[in-house]
Amino acid sequence: MGATWVYAQVTPDGVHPSALELLTKARALGGDVAAVALGPGATTAVNELGAHGAAIVYAGDDQAFADHPGRTAAHTLHVLIGQHAPSLILFPATYEGRDVAGCLQALTGSTLMANATDVDGPARARTEIFGGTKIVEVDLAGPEPRLVLVRPKSFPAEPSGGTAEVIAVDVVTPPGPTASVVERHAEAASGPKLEEANVVVAGGRGLGGPEPFAMLDDLAAAIGGAAVGASRAAVDAGWVPYAYQVGQTGKTVKPEVYIAAGISGALQHVVGMKGAKRIVAINKDADAPILKIADLGVVGDLFEIVPALTEEVRRRATS
Repeated sequence: MGATWVYAQVTPDGVHPSALELLTKARALGGDVAAVALGPGATTAVNELGAHGAAIVYAGDDQAFADHPGRTAAHTLHVLIGQHAPSLILFPATYEGRDVAGCLQALTGSTLMANATDVDGPARARTEIFGGTKIVEVDLAGPEPRLVLVRPKSFPAEPSGGTAEVIAVDVVTPPGPTASVVERHAEAASGPKLEEANVVVAGGRGLGGPEPFAMLDDLAAAIGGAAVGASRAAVDAGWVPYAYQVGQTGKTVKPEVYIAAGISGALQHVVGMKGAKRIVAINKDADAPILKIADLGVVGDLFEIVPALTEEVRRRATS
């Protein structure tokens, strides 16, 4: 068995949390573990990657990886594969991860599995279907390396205290026309990231419009360290940006507490939040599916309950 590699996405804020989750899993598989970090800031991420299990980090800081995403990283990875022959490469299910993995599969002809929730090795992985109600065991065949895109938050990120050897990587320019980034726009954000918050307060169709999301903002502010999310119905209605969406086609969250206000509990939403340690549901419909999985269900008018909850949180915080 060859090594297990992790595609470690690097962002302007540092290494993406998914890289640390995937390295933790790669360690558990046994054998050699390496990370591939491509883009500005790659070498500065080496210590953190090593501390989470990478014995080797193939690092390239060339700006071309950021300016010409997808194919540039895939062609560079293709050359590295030819030199070192890994058996398995784990990718995060981010936009960048999916882009690079898809381009790489076209170059290698390898098996590419998406939406994995667990990996047993180069020949076997798992996924969930029907909103997470069924687990499917998947046999991975075909030439190595097998490529697997893993859902976020599938594994906890646990450091091992190791260090990594750094191997510098030269950029490989793909043939033909290549997409280029001509402008970047960072959406203004405040508070913790949705995926990292200890408490998530989410709203759904039951809020009736964009204005009531201000109630959820007030509750999140009163709690402190909380983030506001939404169901797909609320996002599709244009009430909040897509960045708020929790669910199968949005973000996966695993907070200490998930407060669902006006969310019915469709399977596509539940798959993105069922890992929460405690689920609190507020819904006027006593038969709403979300109440069946909630640790605490409150049947009533959210327009009365949420403000009252906010005031109680504030009162206890100041007493």
